[in-house]
Amino acid sequence: MADRPRSAIIGAGFIGQVHARAVHAAGGSLVAVADATPELSAQAAARTWAGRGASADEVIDAPDVDVVHVCTPNYLHEDLAMRALAAGKHVICEKPLATTVEEARRLTEAARDAHRVAAIPFVYRFYPTVRDARGRVARGDVGPLHLLHGSYLQDWLADAEDENWRVDPALGGASRAFGDIGVHWCDLVEFTTGHRITALSARTRTAIPHRGQPGSQAPVGTEDTATVMFETDGGALGSVVLSQITHGRKNRLWLSLDGERASLSFDQELPDSLWIGGRDYNTTVVRGSAAATTPSMRFNILPAGHPQGYQDCFNAFVSDVYAAILGEEPEGLPTFEDGYRAARLTAAVLESARTSSWIGVS
Repeated sequence: MADRPRSAIIGAGFIGQVHARAVHAAGGSLVAVADATPELSAQAAARTWAGRGASADEVIDAPDVDVVHVCTPNYLHEDLAMRALAAGKHVICEKPLATTVEEARRLTEAARDAHRVAAIPFVYRFYPTVRDARGRVARGDVGPLHLLHGSYLQDWLADAEDENWRVDPALGGASRAFGDIGVHWCDLVEFTTGHRITALSARTRTAIPHRGQPGSQAPVGTEDTATVMFETDGGALGSVVLSQITHGRKNRLWLSLDGERASLSFDQELPDSLWIGGRDYNTTVVRGSAAATTPSMRFNILPAGHPQGYQDCFNAFVSDVYAAILGEEPEGLPTFEDGYRAARLTAAVLESARTSSWIGVS
């Protein structure tokens, strides 16, 4: 491997461009970008300052590529990630890791057997305020946790004319609202609290049953909204409301961790502050302030008052992937094991919604 990791990206849509910026920011070398056609690949390479446009096959087999970023529609994840691992590459695969539990299990085992770094972008872990919340829970500030609750609300599919490949289960998988954004919320709650969801009861709804332009609408096979109640191995109860059709909410991932002595609240649309509630006081800790816990400090790349956001989280995530490739052990790096966990939670949500019953989660 070269002095710095050499990356290639398969899939040059919105998220592929986010990955490209993160590669550059983390000090990596963006060797190639692959898109659906040679022309699109060349355009994407110019747009992302990559060395060249290429095909997926060329990226996987290229001797000058150390890390493959899989940023394609979900149904392609397993095949591309598996081939990249077999070729000796490290892999960053977008979530969901795969469209079934069995595929996610196979990928996780393949990454373990290949002794490669295999990471999944649960990037909300990389907000300094999230690390601060995690540090406060671990330090005992909030006491035993009783209730974990919140929501993840978006509006990008709020109208019947809104279309995307994710609404098709053949391309995106059987679950959308939970599989696309609910897994982020659950990962964040488990990461900050150290609890694991052990049982859940869910309801899902496809509120917009047909999508497309007037006269050419097609049936929708995935849910627009979901609600989930759950229990954890730490004795807490919880609930989350998920929606991709809530007008006015762009990307509101909100959670509250309610304990014996205090509550902590994080809002992804206001990520530079952590709300702390007590019986006799409420306070807001600003990212980068002296009151923040030590685990959050290494993610403060800008002085307080200079907002950090989603792209900064991605940059930090890719930087930690590179550190792991170079032999370090960065704390909190989300791996294929976490993607496999998300696949099991997704399957439990779908089974619960189908059977109207509580489902255990291993």
